[in-house]
Amino acid sequence: MSLSIRNQLPGTVVGVVPGAAMAVVKVRLDGGQQITSAITLEAVEDLDLVVGTAVRALIKATEISLATGPVAGLSIRNHIPGTVAHVTTDVAMSAVKVTVQGAELTAAITKDAVNDLGIVAGSAVTALIKSTEVSLATVG
Repeated sequence: MSLSIRNQLPGTVVGVVPGAAMAVVKVRLDGGQQITSAITLEAVEDLDLVVGTAVRALIKATEISLATGPVAGLSIRNHIPGTVAHVTTDVAMSAVKVTVQGAELTAAITKDAVNDLGIVAGSAVTALIKSTEVSLATVG
């Protein structure tokens, strides 16, 4: 199956904490970072997610925010440091390619945000991703 989601990061499940309706799934990405996904308990069961399951973390580019300075005091669970590789800007929006350990992410943010934050190739950034915006797919 092909998907329009640009960000497809391979990893392995390292923890599953089930709740009444939702579960928190922790994934160690192939680059070494840990990412958290909050998905339905039904999805965990349907995908048979257990520690050791190979997965892909799927994140829409529009669900990634970028920070150029220190990040603290946020409820956002996923903070992935990286370096801007390339910025493509049109009239209103920008696609920012960010190199992270072991992968590349694409963030779709406004042109104004790129300008206000001074984001250019070589900029150090942190990709911020809410755990509820990380979907999981099994591999194989």
